[in-house]
Amino acid sequence: MGASTLLLTGNIDTIAQMSCNPAIGGQAKGQIVREIDALGGEMAINTDVTAIQFRLLNESKGPAVQAPRAQCDKKAYQFRLKHTLELQKNLQIFQTTVTGLIYAHGRVVGCRTNLDVEFFGRAVIITTGTFLRALMHVGQNKNEGGRLGDFSAKTLSGSLLEAGIELHRLKTGTPPRLLGRSLNFAGLQEQKGDREPTLFAFHDTREKDDLFHVEQPGETRLGWVPGREQASCWLTYTTSESERIVRDNLHLSAMYSGQITATGPRYCPSIEDKFVRFADKERHLLFLEPEGRNTNEYYINGLSTSLPFDIQVQLIHSIPGLENAVLLRPAYAVEYDFAQPTQLLPSLESRLMENLFFAGQINGTSGYEEAAAQGLVAGVNAALKARGEPPMVIRRHEGYIGVLIDDLTTKGTSEPYRMFTSRAEHRLLFNHGSAEGRFFEHSKKHNLLSTSRLVNIAKKYSSINTWVEFFENNNTAGGSWGDAIRRTNSPLELPQNFQQETKEVRDETIYRVRYRGYRLREQRQIERFKDNEKIRIPDHIDYLAIPSLRKEGAQKLHAARPATLADASRISGVSPSDVSILMIIIEAGRRSRRESSS
Repeated sequence: MGASTLLLTGNIDTIAQMSCNPAIGGQAKGQIVREIDALGGEMAINTDVTAIQFRLLNESKGPAVQAPRAQCDKKAYQFRLKHTLELQKNLQIFQTTVTGLIYAHGRVVGCRTNLDVEFFGRAVIITTGTFLRALMHVGQNKNEGGRLGDFSAKTLSGSLLEAGIELHRLKTGTPPRLLGRSLNFAGLQEQKGDREPTLFAFHDTREKDDLFHVEQPGETRLGWVPGREQASCWLTYTTSESERIVRDNLHLSAMYSGQITATGPRYCPSIEDKFVRFADKERHLLFLEPEGRNTNEYYINGLSTSLPFDIQVQLIHSIPGLENAVLLRPAYAVEYDFAQPTQLLPSLESRLMENLFFAGQINGTSGYEEAAAQGLVAGVNAALKARGEPPMVIRRHEGYIGVLIDDLTTKGTSEPYRMFTSRAEHRLLFNHGSAEGRFFEHSKKHNLLSTSRLVNIAKKYSSINTWVEFFENNNTAGGSWGDAIRRTNSPLELPQNFQQETKEVRDETIYRVRYRGYRLREQRQIERFKDNEKIRIPDHIDYLAIPSLRKEGAQKLHAARPATLADASRISGVSPSDVSILMIIIEAGRRSRRESSS
């Protein structure tokens, strides 16, 4: 966007280092990465050229819920993105720890650092991750830091409180890392990557030299051809001995001994939580995932814990394939400060302090993808704010990024927020292949993509629209082409000209035609949801007795007793599907009363 930008970080060498699993994407998250790419972000392309395994999740289900996921080479991902930032025009990187903000006349104007150097700017974005007053726990052992071997930002919280910003504590955790050559893969289930990988970036609208171009003489970015020489992951599981070890030592876990009082992620529970909350399960699935091509380090996906180190060793050795495993790094839990995101505008600017923006885990989210989306939106809006221009606001009917920001700024959160497809009431419009079309106007208006790519996107969607119209208005045997496509999932002999289109054009066209009825219903629902403020919820309704409501949603509704559907939709933990169910129940009640009165 041409803005003069400074990035301050406590450690330049850990820019883009993934603290937890070096995986990008997954359910809803994969769609977010696609949306980031459609808005000019770097995450998708960086993932594609540093990934060591690609998998399309829910491949057997409908395209709306299919989601790409990639296991990345942790160091390659980190080094390439650091190099990208170093080469970025108008961006300067500087290593220092921010100790506080500088305010004047109700605005933030700069920041102080531990080097006694002050920096001034027209807008400031805070992206502290898990480092704000961070404290790590391994059993009863405590160490300051937002990541093992890294620092804690101790004084910035006080500066935020000074501005009247409300802070709370959250918790997250990460599993132990193991030495690969100490593992026994014999008898474990191998999980290979897809033969034809689903990439994250929209390569079809990019110029051919966008992947490995030389930015400056002699400086070519790290990376490889996407999908080349994919690595395998492996599946194992806990045992009854694993459960015994955990249960016998719950009193030593930082989370169960009272050492940690902050709320952890509901949807990424520790192994302690799994055995306590899901006592009916005989075992829990675990994934052994390599951390890179040039390391023998493995990540145990599904085994985060804050048990003492010696108990961690016993626990790991109780798992098939890990009987002789050597630990390289212990698992730990980390507590950190976050700012309740209801204090933000939809632009991610603070309601309390002008020119101050927040993005990432400081807003109560979890996950690299959610953080990257917020960073992108906050960055765009900080540049617009500095120019005195109106903000870019992404609405929840436009994509997962809109759902994410709307949920945060209107509902807030009491636990680490994670995006799911169920949070998006219009998810049938959010298939991962459509992101460039959905965000085209934002990208064009705010100069987020190159001119050539904008031209290519416009041509692509012109072709898609032309073919959708053709299929709906031209006949083949037994009716229109559209009806034929909707009647069968079997391959059809489609027109030769259509078969010569790119795969991306063909896939999006068929999706729009096949799900035409559902898509039209979603569009009508978008209009109907605008009236939610007018729809009152009966006072006598018993949420806990509605079996179709999710348990979490029913509990939150029972506690809050919202007056209208709009009020219900703004409650943290109440999903769009919960609101849709309430709408159906209310309408059924009205219809029943009309019939009885007649």
